[in-house]
Amino acid sequence: MTMKKILLMLVLCLPILATAKDKSDDTPYLKGAVPEENGIVTFTKSFKVPGKSKQEIYNVLKPWASALVDGSIEAPGNYARFTQDTNDTIVVRVCEWQVYKQKFLNLDRSRFRYTLAVIIEDGKVQLRQSGLAYYYREDMEGNGGENIRAEEWINDKSALNKAGTKLLPQSGKFRRKTVDRAKEIFESAMDAFEVKEAPKPEPEKKVRRAIVED
Repeated sequence: MTMKKILLMLVLCLPILATAKDKSDDTPYLKGAVPEENGIVTFTKSFKVPGKSKQEIYNVLKPWASALVDGSIEAPGNYARFTQDTNDTIVVRVCEWQVYKQKFLNLDRSRFRYTLAVIIEDGKVQLRQSGLAYYYREDMEGNGGENIRAEEWINDKSALNKAGTKLLPQSGKFRRKTVDRAKEIFESAMDAFEVKEAPKPEPEKKVRRAIVED
């Protein structure tokens, strides 16, 4: 086979390879990645905490919920506010930044709002994230943006092509970030119960008898 034919075959294969890569990358975000309950986008996660009482679980998850938002970011609309706080139910209303692109003179982001309910039983936890919405295209003063509900933007009907094989360009970035954030929240809640290893002691300073350091 001549070099010319080899190069021609490689050129013809490039679109196929690119398409395969795109489909592979978006597989976790396709049909069913954004669940709905009675038409409302709702992410849920249940897990068991064997041997832990309701109060013990609450004592772990209350400070965890307080830290959902990065308090180091001083910006309007960046908060976690408790609307219910008992030892069997914690409900926190969250607003945080969802960043899609961040480059010099090009910051593409929205305020991402949701309600997170933590239902606690002896040895059990259920997390429910709902009421998802985005405030997008605001100006520097935080005005002039548009409010977009998850039900009209990131569900299967709104964010996928008719075949369900591809994300639509405009809403796709919202869907990806939202699915990833739900997983991140749930993983973080489970990690909160992991026993952290005690820090290892610092090694003793080596004593060198043959030299004197400055």
